[in-house]
Amino acid sequence: MNRTLVIIPTYDERENIASIVQRALDAAAVDVLVVDDGSPDGTAEIVDRMAHDDARIALLRRSGKQGLGAAYIAGFAYAKERGYALAVEMDADGSHPPERLGAMIAQFDGEPPRLGCVVGSRWVKGGSVVNWPAHRRFISRAGSIYARVMLGVPVHDVTAGFRVYPTSVLAGLALDSIESRGYCFQIDMTRRVHAAGLEIVEVPIEFRERELGHSKMSSGIVVEAMWRVTVWGFQRVGRSLRRVVRRG
Repeated sequence: MNRTLVIIPTYDERENIASIVQRALDAAAVDVLVVDDGSPDGTAEIVDRMAHDDARIALLRRSGKQGLGAAYIAGFAYAKERGYALAVEMDADGSHPPERLGAMIAQFDGEPPRLGCVVGSRWVKGGSVVNWPAHRRFISRAGSIYARVMLGVPVHDVTAGFRVYPTSVLAGLALDSIESRGYCFQIDMTRRVHAAGLEIVEVPIEFRERELGHSKMSSGIVVEAMWRVTVWGFQRVGRSLRRVVRRG
């Protein structure tokens, strides 16, 4: 068994899943777990056939569409139970380049003891976005800046979904208390790692818009993220004020 598990949540990704799984296996010494939320298009059946032929591939079937955050939490539990040292979050649509897995995993070779997360970042030097319309770029960058300021986290791409976590770190983040279901899950994880006093490293990636299938992004996901970040931000300010009052 490899020390790293790549977790790929899916819902209706039959056009992309075989390619992205194979690219991940070719890119680094990893195993792959596909967490499928009952895709009606047969995504799980494709993965099941691949898993039959390759022991590095596994499938976790879930009944119904339960959300990105819940899928990753289920994947993290799978990784911990089977003794993996590292757990990777990666999208199924090809937007995250598996070819950068090696560079991201390498950050943990002789890692500083406080390294809590490695982020594949679009918004640091060397990072880029391909085939995104201007309004998507604006929403992503503005959302990251807003979350960074409100939450006080030193991360440029707060909403990034391409990440590597040590399973030992995940075990201490009280994941059962996470309520975020959409892409806000990534912001929630960022603030939890930072609040634990752990370092977050950003590795530049080229992010590409999907070529096949349909995006799961919606206005509801954006609204959830903005609302939760605002609440968390005011809670953070409140805690700071209470500390000042107690010291005074």
